[in-house]
Amino acid sequence: MRIEEIKPSQRKQGRLLVKLEDGTILRFSEAEAASFGLREGMELDSGQLEAIQAAVRRSAARRKAAELAGSRALSRRELEQKLTRKGLTKEDVQDAADWLEDLGAIDDGDYARLVARHYGDRGYGPGRVRQELLRRGVPKEFWEDALEQLPEARESIDAYLRKKCRSAAPDERERKRLCDALLRRGFSWDQVRQAMGDGFPDPEDGSM
Repeated sequence: MRIEEIKPSQRKQGRLLVKLEDGTILRFSEAEAASFGLREGMELDSGQLEAIQAAVRRSAARRKAAELAGSRALSRRELEQKLTRKGLTKEDVQDAADWLEDLGAIDDGDYARLVARHYGDRGYGPGRVRQELLRRGVPKEFWEDALEQLPEARESIDAYLRKKCRSAAPDERERKRLCDALLRRGFSWDQVRQAMGDGFPDPEDGSM
């Protein structure tokens, strides 16, 4: 396969467009093109062409992975799922994820702690954080360290009760409503029972 033309991309600085005789256009960074010694009129055998095309796919996958990881925090599994949905091969997806992991751009341990702090700051308990870590594909080996980022359960429960309790002496129906809400927010039954069994915090009292 003969290279018909090599020219700079008008859309992306530092990128070259390599046009083959069959009309195929390959996109390279200048460094990648130099590494293959590409030049106009060059004849590529099937092995060279396959290697170059694989390098193009790998480079494109890495660029897309970097864009995704740069736009918001992601777990490795979330990144892999997004890349797979874009039609990338399993090999290119794994290569891109490994590359970003080596650079420190994705880190499941850091991500798990970020998720825990986010939900802890919003008043959720350990159960909800575990659900989120599972949903986001964070390996369980990172969970316990992440859960240490949460405030004390009693502190979060008391803050919630001060905010949501409708009266200083709630009746049984109100207590059940609050209890159910706390369980849904990821606190265990023992944590809720202990906090509510000790009586509700005074809504006028800002202390714990």
